[in-house]
Amino acid sequence: MQLNRRRELSLDLWAVLLLFPLIAVPFLTNNSLVYSLTHQVVIGLVATLGVYIMLRMDLLAFTVPAFMAIGGYAAAIVTKSGSSNLLLLMAAAFVVPALFAIPLGALVLRLKGTYFIFITYIFNEILQLLIFETPTLTGGSDGIAGLPPAAMFGIELSSPRMLLLVTITVGIVAALATLAVTHRFRPEFSSIEENETLAQSLGVAVWKYRSIGFIASAGVSGLAGFALVNQLSTAHPSSFASFSAINYIAYVFVGGRRTMLGPVVGTVLLVSMSNAFSSQAQYSSALFGLLLIAVVTIAPGGLVGTGQRLVAAFGSRLKRKALASEPNKTHANGEHV
Repeated sequence: MQLNRRRELSLDLWAVLLLFPLIAVPFLTNNSLVYSLTHQVVIGLVATLGVYIMLRMDLLAFTVPAFMAIGGYAAAIVTKSGSSNLLLLMAAAFVVPALFAIPLGALVLRLKGTYFIFITYIFNEILQLLIFETPTLTGGSDGIAGLPPAAMFGIELSSPRMLLLVTITVGIVAALATLAVTHRFRPEFSSIEENETLAQSLGVAVWKYRSIGFIASAGVSGLAGFALVNQLSTAHPSSFASFSAINYIAYVFVGGRRTMLGPVVGTVLLVSMSNAFSSQAQYSSALFGLLLIAVVTIAPGGLVGTGQRLVAAFGSRLKRKALASEPNKTHANGEHV
């Protein structure tokens, strides 16, 4: 068990470390397509981490788009009020959704299975309605447009290069927050995931740890919303459609839900393939669907999980061969051992 935890931690650390080389992208190229793809991958990954946190407790939540909207609109409202400090906007994008998650969690976290999925999906629809019905605060169907970019030390981060760096920074912060939460509470999350009833009988406060995970998921999702709003300079309800939750869930399951490396692999693969298939016009959806079916069928544990099993099986095979080919040792008296 301890060995498995060390392996999971190692893979999670790799997931975070893989984000740091992206900082070099804005300095290596000015290609707008590369910039766009990097924005999509990082924002998609941050949103996917919101799903991943909940899956660590065996809960499939559809709340990510709603918390993205809350975080994005919170940052937009702060910006419109006259403050565009990057750290302040990131704090607002994390804290406001996390605060919303406290009363919502009190209502939904006692539910399980399809009931939990259904209620969390409905929450997205209710929030969309609230956005449309509160034009004085959210701009209604027009959204909040013309937002100034985030700034740091009085310098506007408005160039394409700076906008991408902000998105990558948000991605790294979100990944570190996810790593901190999932490893600080890993024993509790794992016990709830494996057997909730047994965990509760052993004294684990299931509702408490689910609340912690739900609040963290909301905050991380809010950061994804801020990154999207900052990139587009607009907070619009169409950016946070309920069906986008399906994409984020697919990224987790295709990459693998056991470690943070899974969401990274799944997001990079599916976002890249989605962009590649988009050139095929009417066939793009079918091609994307076939890719999902193929991956889930061939690697039901996700690409990372399947890769781990193959590596373990290959290692065991090599070990058996080594033991079989090892010559028999002989004692001084001539007896074999």
